[in-house]
Amino acid sequence: MGEQDWRVGALSEMYRIRAFEEQSADFYRQGLLGGSLHLGIGQEAVAVGAVGALRSADQVTMTYRGRGQALAKGVSAAAMFAEMLGRSTGTSHGKGGPMHIYSPEAGAMGTNAIVAAGIPIAAGLALAAQLDESDRVVMTFFGDGAVNQGAFHEAMNLAAIWKLPLVLICENNLYSEMTPIREMVVQDDLADRAKAYAIPAAVVDGNDVVVVRQAAEEAVQRARSGQGPTFLECKTYRLVGHMLGDPEVYRTRDEVERWAANGPLVRLEASLVRDGRLTAKACEEMQAAAREEIQAAAAQALAEPEPDVAQALTHVF
Repeated sequence: MGEQDWRVGALSEMYRIRAFEEQSADFYRQGLLGGSLHLGIGQEAVAVGAVGALRSADQVTMTYRGRGQALAKGVSAAAMFAEMLGRSTGTSHGKGGPMHIYSPEAGAMGTNAIVAAGIPIAAGLALAAQLDESDRVVMTFFGDGAVNQGAFHEAMNLAAIWKLPLVLICENNLYSEMTPIREMVVQDDLADRAKAYAIPAAVVDGNDVVVVRQAAEEAVQRARSGQGPTFLECKTYRLVGHMLGDPEVYRTRDEVERWAANGPLVRLEASLVRDGRLTAKACEEMQAAAREEIQAAAAQALAEPEPDVAQALTHVF
């Protein structure tokens, strides 16, 4: 696939993710979703760039902000909405909600509400791939706050000594919930943590989908060829609060606006228009098409039935 093709496709996918998250926020404000909702608006380039380096048989684990990765991996938008709305046709039959999207047929092995919990799960999946003597690669996404969790270090150590086919993607959006990452760790780059385990690492611009894709492709190739894990720190920024209702007193509006002006959608649009690959009008049409698709998926999910109470304990014990 040529550069033109995949970059245009990447923009379309990023539009879909943005529209999905905006529709999710609308559902939440209407009181249709339970629990908390953590949006990934502003972090679309990490999801699309990294997942774009994978094959369909590869697997991913994600955070509670991981619906973008799930969409990029091929999970149905309608099924995800149905899950979030508690409908029987949801990815987990309505039992998981917004923070627990699971679709093994698409290789999406679960978003997780517990910080860093997806990392050791991914290590286990990578070990299974290795024992199966397959060339399957596992990719795990986690936030900057996860690097201080014990599960992160345990999984890193196992991945290193066993040379697991694992790609670790740290989405460093500069805030561990409401705490600036600079107040949490002494390193300027969280990728330095990988040195302790002799795991190759790189720091990349998480708002540039091309850069993310290139780095992810190299990491995936290393993993697939038996050379072990790679750690990628993708520096990005969420343009909304940690969760809906977050008063965001820990950062200024000026800071958010500066990052928004350099956001992943803005940058890719500008690049494609500058290179003559798309016109501004074509970008607008693609964005409108993505919104229409997502609105149709939302309407479909709303029309789905709620689970029968008799099914409450199925798949639980």
